[in-house]
Amino acid sequence: MTVRFSVFFVPSPVNLGNIPGMKEKIEDLNRKYMTSSPEHVLEVFAEEYNGLIAFATSLGAEDQVIAHMISGNEKKVRIFTIDTGRLFQETYDLIQITNSKFGPGIQVYFPSAAGVEEMVNQKGINLFFESIENRKHCCHIRKTEPLKRALAGMKVWITGLRRDQSVTRSKRELVEWDETNGLLKLNPLVDWSTEQVWTFIKQHKIPYNPLHDLGYPSIGCQPCTRAIKNGEDIRAGRWWWELPQNKECGIHPEN
Repeated sequence: MTVRFSVFFVPSPVNLGNIPGMKEKIEDLNRKYMTSSPEHVLEVFAEEYNGLIAFATSLGAEDQVIAHMISGNEKKVRIFTIDTGRLFQETYDLIQITNSKFGPGIQVYFPSAAGVEEMVNQKGINLFFESIENRKHCCHIRKTEPLKRALAGMKVWITGLRRDQSVTRSKRELVEWDETNGLLKLNPLVDWSTEQVWTFIKQHKIPYNPLHDLGYPSIGCQPCTRAIKNGEDIRAGRWWWELPQNKECGIHPEN
């Protein structure tokens, strides 16, 4: 897939209630594609929003499945990832491996150097351990801000969200409205189970992060991710010092 560079603007938040017919459109889309396969849904949206649809990958298992599905689609779906500066080496390696296998030309976005410098010099290099407020501030600087730049000008944002990932995602829908970025959010694997994800990976021999085999079902920044213990939910290793209802970085606020 061709990598395209352009000048981006940062969109202001758009309230769903201010867009005539958008709520009804989303409800209709969810009804229409309730039983459709993820591949079909991706194909339909890529056709309708050709060049205005982007996939944000964190290189997790779900995202590798979607990357595989997109690789078989000739429509223009831009693929990007966010390098927070604190990722695992295994994640960096997987970016290169994925590019080699699928050839999607993953664009890499970085946080503002000035923003990171100011945050670290004011609150410390590991500020996220001090409070939820600090942790969310770090996520905002390193993830949310570059995400807004990456999504600027797009109309659809593809994610790997699934309902059974955590309590904060249990009410997700196939198609949603992302108020922060003012666009549609498409979650093609929203009703898939963990077993379905890994069955698909094995069937299609999709490359994945080797940390998954070491007890890391959900992988983010290295300081904020640990392996889970037997019986823990799949996101227990993310910000493990916080309560489950707080375990979102701000990119995916609750509906």
